[in-house]
Amino acid sequence: MAFNLVYKRFGACSILVEWPAVIEEEILKDIMIFKTAIEKNNIKTIVELKHAYNSLLISYSSFLESFKNESDRLKNLYKSLNFKNDTVSVLWRIPVCYDAVFGIDLETISVEKKLSKDMIIKRHSESIYTVYFIGFLPGFLYLGGLDESLYMARKTTPRLQIEKGAVAIGGNQTGVYPMSSPGGWHVIGNSPIAFFNPKLKSPCFAKAEDRIVFEPISLKEYHNIKVLVEAGVFQLKSEVFHG
Repeated sequence: MAFNLVYKRFGACSILVEWPAVIEEEILKDIMIFKTAIEKNNIKTIVELKHAYNSLLISYSSFLESFKNESDRLKNLYKSLNFKNDTVSVLWRIPVCYDAVFGIDLETISVEKKLSKDMIIKRHSESIYTVYFIGFLPGFLYLGGLDESLYMARKTTPRLQIEKGAVAIGGNQTGVYPMSSPGGWHVIGNSPIAFFNPKLKSPCFAKAEDRIVFEPISLKEYHNIKVLVEAGVFQLKSEVFHG
């Protein structure tokens, strides 16, 4: 699929390309195909490509002398692309403990949404989420696919500290805090696995277009997995799929 993109100058050395402002897998695929094509073109003056839900930031090594010439080159490249999807992605099965010791905002969501805590957990763990990009914190996965009945406005006053591994809901998104940090999302559980390890070649196991499923575990299972993770022997379950 090809979209009518908007090209904007972004500071002295960058171009921002924008897609329609919605969270959709078709847009993610389009962004990733364009991003890969730019990388394969090996344009030496491009030093960094960063994408989000609806945009791609292209940064150059020096002042952009002609925005028109460069944006025209990008437009021509985009028009030439074959948008056939041959992506190889991974479905990651993430263990999550929704016990009350971790799910400190389950009661709040239950009252506001008029759903039992068990129903909140069921709906949260039944969805298959798409990884759109990684940011905010190293290893923080921006996930699309949250059940609409669980949409929850962010807290008006964020917590100063949220625990590492906290699984939370904010607006129409859900995610896992890979390390302790301030945060304004509603915490419903905790995952014992590591989402970021700077010692590895790929510090974060997941990438854009991968899938995530949250699998409920008991408090006992949580502590058992935590021991294995800290010993470096826990094997995260995953499946490879095409397209």
